[in-house]
Amino acid sequence: MSSHIRQLLLDTETTGFEAKEGHRIIEFAALEMINRELTGRRLHLYFNPERDIPIEATNVHGITLDQVADEAPFRERVDEIIEFITGAELIIHNAKFDIGFLDHHFLELGKEKTLSYATASIDTLTIARGKFPGGRNSLDALCDRFEIDKSNRNYHGALIDCDLLFHVYIALTREQISLLGDEDKLNGQKFIYEKIDVSKYQLPNVQISDEEHAAHIAYLKQLDKISKGNSSWYNATKDFING
Repeated sequence: MSSHIRQLLLDTETTGFEAKEGHRIIEFAALEMINRELTGRRLHLYFNPERDIPIEATNVHGITLDQVADEAPFRERVDEIIEFITGAELIIHNAKFDIGFLDHHFLELGKEKTLSYATASIDTLTIARGKFPGGRNSLDALCDRFEIDKSNRNYHGALIDCDLLFHVYIALTREQISLLGDEDKLNGQKFIYEKIDVSKYQLPNVQISDEEHAAHIAYLKQLDKISKGNSSWYNATKDFING
């Protein structure tokens, strides 16, 4: 498999929560990432929703109808979006929401659903819930957890949220990359490791001292502290080593 997987950090802002109730996308943003690095390519669009924008929505994303009144409606820019997402893997926080809106808009214009063009979607909300069950897993909360600077984010704008999502995604997936080695060297490649037959070797049975054992446990606990309780190595063995 080629290591040059094209991924897009994607986000939308809308006039409300339900596309089926007549709400519309008013901002679309997607940042291109290859080998876990942003390429600088992006697509950022505003749309005239051809309806009102409730004050409740404006309070979230800061977009008023006056600001987008001169923008083209979604139907006039849909082909740009489809061209940009085609062949890419989409990374979205709460993918059900954004893909639901895109699907609704695409279908009403006679197009196919989003994942007919994009190859797949990765939901960082699902990843976060798996890693931090019971915790707060909004984009804001994850930025706080990973100490990602969001000081220039006054509203939930699609473009700035894509940038924050990039840092959150890298942080969420860094552990699985680093388990195999330096992520800068891996560049997104997948490696298949063959099982080594050690039966032909005469391996010594080494006994460690109590001091070495205590040092090892202390090291594992330090790893767990640094990872804020998310060290898979420590969590998998703590019952045994503390028993």
